[in-house]
Order: sequence, then structure tokens, then C-alpha cells
Amino acid sequence: GSRLESRHVPNSPAPGAHLKAGRGRVQSLASSRPPSREQSPAWRPARPGPASPAPALLRHQPPPLGAAPAQGRSGTMRSIPAPGIRFIRSFPRDSWYRGLILLLTFLCYTSYHLSRKPISIVKSQLHYNCSLRGLNPHNDSNSTTWCDWKPFDQDNYKELFGALDNAFLVAYAIGMYISGIFGERLPLRYYLSAGMLLSGLFTALFGLGYYWQIHYLWYFVIIQVCNGLVQTTGWPSVVTCVGNWFGKGKRGLIMGIWNSHTSVGNILGSLIAGAWVSQAWGLSFIVPGIIIAAMGVICFLFLIEYPEDVDCSPPLHHASSEEKGLEAENSIGDGSLNVSTNSKENIIVAVESTKESAEPQAISFFSALRIPGVVEFSFCLLFAKLVSYTFLYWLPLYIVNVAHFSAKKAGDMSTLFDVGGIIGGILAGLISDYTGGRATTCCVMLILAAPMLFLYNYIGQNGLATSIVMLIICGGLVNGPYALITTAVSADLGTHECLQGNAKALSTVSAIIDGTGSVGAALGPLLAGLISQSGWDNVFYMLISADVLACLLLSRVVYKEIRGWCGCYTRKRGFKEF
Repeated sequence: GSRLESRHVPNSPAPGAHLKAGRGRVQSLASSRPPSREQSPAWRPARPGPASPAPALLRHQPPPLGAAPAQGRSGTMRSIPAPGIRFIRSFPRDSWYRGLILLLTFLCYTSYHLSRKPISIVKSQLHYNCSLRGLNPHNDSNSTTWCDWKPFDQDNYKELFGALDNAFLVAYAIGMYISGIFGERLPLRYYLSAGMLLSGLFTALFGLGYYWQIHYLWYFVIIQVCNGLVQTTGWPSVVTCVGNWFGKGKRGLIMGIWNSHTSVGNILGSLIAGAWVSQAWGLSFIVPGIIIAAMGVICFLFLIEYPEDVDCSPPLHHASSEEKGLEAENSIGDGSLNVSTNSKENIIVAVESTKESAEPQAISFFSALRIPGVVEFSFCLLFAKLVSYTFLYWLPLYIVNVAHFSAKKAGDMSTLFDVGGIIGGILAGLISDYTGGRATTCCVMLILAAPMLFLYNYIGQNGLATSIVMLIICGGLVNGPYALITTAVSADLGTHECLQGNAKALSTVSAIIDGTGSVGAALGPLLAGLISQSGWDNVFYMLISADVLACLLLSRVVYKEIRGWCGCYTRKRGFKEF
């Protein structure tokens, strides 16, 4: 009606006349039209369109569960997003990146342990009782060593295998102290990826000795030394990366679950190496070498060192300002993990991290040693890892000699110790998160482990059910403190308050703690081999003594934590956000 009449022009010329009248008249006719609905200021679209973007909150919030389906522009019913998509959108962006880093570092260190396991599986093939295979097909001799791999066909084959083990463990222990220093000064993604590629190379070179017909001991020893050195790139790097992404609030629980990569890698390494050990033992090394090298490439493509690199919020490493103020009023410069920054030790270490440069500087080896708690936890881990690695290398043989199981059944039974270690690591992280006492949690588990080791030696082989239960309990109590110190404690100390927010110390601190523990890992199996000649009872007495020493080394830190709980300064217990 009215709109059509307003657009009607009397005596309007033919359509082609507008082109002759010029552009000015066309524009005047267009301007004489009333505004359309889109141009009218009183009209607003019912739903945001492309020309009117919705606010961020409206754009990202999914509709309620009971909401009716939305109406499309054409009037048709539009379904709500699928439940899976709504579930994915319910998590914030930071959580997805944290999950990616946790999974990626888990797979990376699983591949490290996967590549270390083949040597223990192939030993039985390098020196085999050849009489079980019949006569020598070449000269029909009845020799029991005709199928062995030289030079491991001699009577001193146990000493030669020990030389291979010690070559790796000693090189690993020494290289760990150096690895952390390099890890803080090099890009973490490049450092970890290069270490995994080199680990794959040296693991494969050991297996290539089978195809190249190499029978020289020095070749295998050199490969083990080189592999032990490059394998030190793994632990400081993954702990540093996880520590950068996860704060202190739930770090113990998260890292307790994450630390199961050790057992997962050992199990996968055993299965992969055992698949080819009887046919061609060279593949038992080559395949794991390829796997860890492939994981190195994936790490190079996807690893993110800091949350700030992808615009994610950094985690909360320390207590709130109120808790810091309450602790600072009563702090006396203790060695616990929650000490005040006013202590003399903190001021000494903070000098290096408070330079005028905007980029945090990596601290020196001796400055890392002066962080409160590093020395105590390092020597505690030495004795805790001594006990753990003694069980790792000698438990199957102990079960065979005492319980008279077959070698296969003894190997299967020994995996229960690793199962207990997974449970113990998770429980240790959960308890330490709730109480806030890392040292106290470790000390209590070490105290309980000593009598349980004694009981396992005397009644652990009285029946299958008893043996299973005792192995799981001993594994949890022995490996629980070991897992907690190497993960959550290392991350806590590497992001200590005395560093004034400088997280560059994480790699060095992790390397110092795990390197010292690796010394115990090398000493434990060596001492067990020497002491076992006088009886297994003496071996267990040695393990119990090591547990007691590990507990005593944490006494100062435990004392400070207990004083905090008794009211010397206020500490909030319970789980905190990360």
C-alpha cells in the first residue's frame, strides 16, 4: 500500500530512459525510498547474524540440556550439537593443551624404558644351554655352547653381562648431572627430540651386531655407554615440561598416574623383545630403536614447552599471598618445600635469578644444590632407588631359588612388584597433595616398607596367594617414595619460591636428584650379587638398612613439615586447583 505508493513516480519514463538521465537521477530516486527493515534503527535481528557477531559468552555457551531445538532462518527445526561435541566444548582450551602435554610426555618416556628392556630379555639367548637344541649341526659335537653368541659363550658370561649393565648404569648416572645443565640452556623440544633420535640409533646399533656378526665385547660396551649418556636427555626434559604446565595443587596425583610410564615401557619392551628373541635377537633391539626414534619425530612436531607459547594461562606454582604472609611471620629458613622467601638460603639462591634481564637465566649446578631440600631428597632417592633396582634385577632369580618356580612363572610373578609400584605411586601423590607433606609421605612409606620386606622374606613364599599380596604391598611401599621424589618433589623444588619465578632450574634439579638416585641403582644390583653368595637373608637385611637410611635423611624436612601442621604457621590442607 503506502510503501508502494511512495515509490510510484507519475509519468515515469521508459526503463531505458534512466540510463540516459545520468547517475545523479538514479541516486536521487534511490534516496527517495523509505528505509528497509535492515536499515531501520528500530529493527533488530532475533539471532546474531554474520553482520552482527554475538558476544563471546553467547557464542561459546551450549544450550541447556532441556532446551528446545533452535529455529532455522527458513523456519525448519535445527538440532542441538551432538552430546560428544557438547562434552568436548565443556572443557576449557587450557585443559586440552595440558592433556596433550601429559599424553605426549607419557609416550616419550614410555619409549625410553621400552628401548632399555631388550638387553635383559636377550641375555638368555646370548648364552643358552645348547644341549637342549641337540647336536651341533656343523660338526655333530655335543658342546653346550655351540649356539651361544661369542664372547658370551665362556664360563665368565655373568661377569660380561654385568659389565654391560654397569656400563649403561654408570654412564647414565654420570651423564645425568651434565644433562640437566644442557637441558636448561637449550630449547627443550630440540634437546628431547635429539636425545630420542640418538637413543634409537644406539639401540639399533646393538641389534645390528647380530647381522654384522660382531663378536667383540668392546663394541657392545661402547654402545651401552653411549646409549646410557643419550638416555639422560629424557627424564629432566619430561619432568621440566610437565612441571611447566601443572601447578603444585594436584601435581602429586597427576604425576603419580603419569609415572606409570616406567612400568608400561618395561612391559611393552619385554613383549616386543620377546617376539623376535628366539628367531633373530637383533630385531629385539632394532624395532624398539625405530619406535623411540619415531616418537622423537612426533615430539619435535607437537611438544610445547611453556603454556605461554600457545597463549595458555601458566599454572600456580606457589601458595596464595595470604598463605605466604602467614608462613613468613614464623619462618626460620627451614628446608621444607613450602618455606618463606625471607630465609637466608632463599636470598642466596635468589641472587642469580633476580637479574635485570627480562628473560630468566639458568642457574648453576651449585646454586641448584643450595635450594632447600635438594640434597636431602637426592640422597634419600639414592637408597630408595637402590632397593627398587635390586628387586628389578634380582627378584625373578630369588623367586626361582626360594619358591622353586619355573623361570617363566617367576618372571610373571615379578611383574606384580611393578603393579604395586603403580598403585603406590598414585597413593603417594594423592596423600601428599592432600596433606601438603611430600617428605612425611615418603618417610611413612619407607618406615612401613622395612618390616614388610622382612615379612616377605620369611612368609612371602608360603603360598601363591600370600606371595601375590606381599609382592603388591612391597612394590607399593618401595616404589611409592621413589615415584614421588622423581616426579612431584623434583618439580616442586625446580619451581621453588626462592627462585623468584625462575623455572629454568627445573631441569638441573631433576637431573641432580635422579642422577644421585642412579648411583644407588648401579650399586644395588652389584651389592646384591656379592651378598647373595652368603644367603638371601643378608640381601634383605641390606635392603631394610637402605630403607632406614633413606628415612633418616629426610628427618629434617619431616620435622619442619610437622611443625607447620602443629600450628607454628598456618597451612591449608586439602586439594588445590592446578
